[in-house]
Amino acid sequence: MLLGSQLRRLREARGITREAAGYSIRASESKISRMELGRVSFKTRDVEDLLTLYGITDEQERSALVALAREANVAGWWHSYSDVLPNWFPTYVGLEGAASLIRVYEVQFVHGLLQTEAYARAVVRRGMKGASEEDVEKRVALRLERQKYLVSESAPEFHIVLDEAALRRPYGDRAVMREQLQHLIDMSERPNVRLQVMPFSFGGHSGESGAFTILSFPESDLSDVVFLEQLTSALYLDKREDVLQYEQALKELQQDSPGPDESRDLLRGLLQLS
Repeated sequence: MLLGSQLRRLREARGITREAAGYSIRASESKISRMELGRVSFKTRDVEDLLTLYGITDEQERSALVALAREANVAGWWHSYSDVLPNWFPTYVGLEGAASLIRVYEVQFVHGLLQTEAYARAVVRRGMKGASEEDVEKRVALRLERQKYLVSESAPEFHIVLDEAALRRPYGDRAVMREQLQHLIDMSERPNVRLQVMPFSFGGHSGESGAFTILSFPESDLSDVVFLEQLTSALYLDKREDVLQYEQALKELQQDSPGPDESRDLLRGLLQLS
């Protein structure tokens, strides 16, 4: 995505159409569009030819972009789990791992980055009915691997609004839910985690369309991406007008929910009742 956005910026600065860019590398206009959105792999020769077309002659700048092209084609660590993942999910894992800010509204269950191993196993078993125990454990292992990013030295800011429904809907037995609630309390005290609970008592709210995630990246060239998971696929929205609507919805959810300290107290109350 980073390389694609830089190629788009260079093309637009020269006033070159996608059609003309495609012709220069023996490809279609649609391929240039997919390259600029970061949705296809990059051939080094194509990148070099485009840089020449865009008038980039500085060797240092060319080398940096060509190196980025090679890096973009290296498979991420999550590809070893591809046999148990839907084909649209590796894209999300890659974006999540590159984000500097992750903003979430979740209603069905606790977000994957905050799940305990036992809770994750219960969720995966529910979602992968009929799967082998080996496949279930592999999916759980992926989820636990993703969580390492949240507690690493380069951890992103993670802001989440959890609907109370996600906390009251049991996955696993009572012990699993108690452990999960305590884990949420512990994680909510981390400096990079802002956790709020949208209580039932508030009534209707701006999250009526369901769960969503907004991913923001440290590179200024990259636009924010909204991730919407569906039953058999996922949507990735990056048009500014779409992103703004989801940002506004999340802002209202944050304003209408109790703050982090009050939300932590709500979690403690639920733990006592469980």
